[in-house]
Amino acid sequence: MINLIFSFFAFLFGLILGSFLNCVIYRLKSGKSFLKGRSFCPSCKHTLFFKDLIPVFSFLILRGKCRYCGKKISWQYPLVEIVTALIFLGTFNQFPISNFQNFVNLFFMLYVSCSLIVIFFYDLKHYIIPDQVIYPAILISAIFLFLHPKSQILNSIYSALGASLFFLSIYLISKGKWMGFGDVKLAFLMGLFLGFPKILVALFFSFFIGAIIGIGLILAKKKTLKSEVPFGPFLVAGTFIALFFGENIISWYLNLLSI
Repeated sequence: MINLIFSFFAFLFGLILGSFLNCVIYRLKSGKSFLKGRSFCPSCKHTLFFKDLIPVFSFLILRGKCRYCGKKISWQYPLVEIVTALIFLGTFNQFPISNFQNFVNLFFMLYVSCSLIVIFFYDLKHYIIPDQVIYPAILISAIFLFLHPKSQILNSIYSALGASLFFLSIYLISKGKWMGFGDVKLAFLMGLFLGFPKILVALFFSFFIGAIIGIGLILAKKKTLKSEVPFGPFLVAGTFIALFFGENIISWYLNLLSI
């Protein structure tokens, strides 16, 4: 019963933070501060009130339209809220708080997860990974690392350098046509965040998911071989797969090899 109540509040907290992340995603493009000013409708600029900002429920009650101008509200808003809530729920369950160190670990996991969610939707929408998000996440990850044993620090640093150099080589060979430099920075963050061997799981699923979706878009005639497709969302998806299921996937693969 206690675990159920704890999970409920973790999910609710995620919904609330997801609403804030929507504000971050929207205001990053315009350069406006997401810490100041009231929320407003992107279409008519009308100030929104509490009844308009209840995560998911306001969207459903208003049937996906602005209360004041009637313009459609992007599905991005409830989607970000639900995704954030699910990731928070999974993180709280996988990294329970039993002491102060675990609390610090959990806070770090949630911070990087929020950064990755912003990167996912921002890159999907604008085809760029914002420096305002990626650099602080790398800095916080580096600081957090130094709270751990030397072996773990070296593991994460080597993973970050290896992943970023791999993407840097693709970036240089293609002269930025196959991969953006933002992906190089994101790969570095992934290495710091996941370490080895989870970084391999993340990269495998990033390319695997990217290939499937890319082929699907080409077959559906939505894209061509020359079309630009942001790779950041695939890297973020791979990171979350590795974070939550990486150990199980690695154990399954090693058992498969030993058969």
